[in-house]
Amino acid sequence: MNETIGSILIGVGVAFDVFGCLGLLRLPDVYNRLQAATKCVTLGTCLILAGVAVSAGPELSALTIKALLCAMFILLTSPVGAHALARGAYRSGVTLWDSSVVDEYAGSEALEHFKSESTSARPAAPEEQHHAQA
Repeated sequence: MNETIGSILIGVGVAFDVFGCLGLLRLPDVYNRLQAATKCVTLGTCLILAGVAVSAGPELSALTIKALLCAMFILLTSPVGAHALARGAYRSGVTLWDSSVVDEYAGSEALEHFKSESTSARPAAPEEQHHAQA
């Protein structure tokens, strides 16, 4: 019985991973691709690990503990990593897809502060230094 449930969980997890990979290939911009990778692949991988833990048997074995620890690690780190990548992409000027409906950060004071801070903190290019000395 445990092996059947474990196999079903693994199969559903693989399906979610496949859909997440298709999203990485087919979606139009970085932000949509990050969403596909974060949601589908995280859920798929956690379901695979849950299937491995269930297939290991009813007793608490080392395999079960390792699978559950890996699932917890993925659940904690994947969304944080995707958020950091999306925030970095937005701050560096990667544009949204043309058909995007909402850009909640456009015109935000925090973004404007960051942009003005980053342009004033960057060192001058060599041609700018030459013009400043002349």
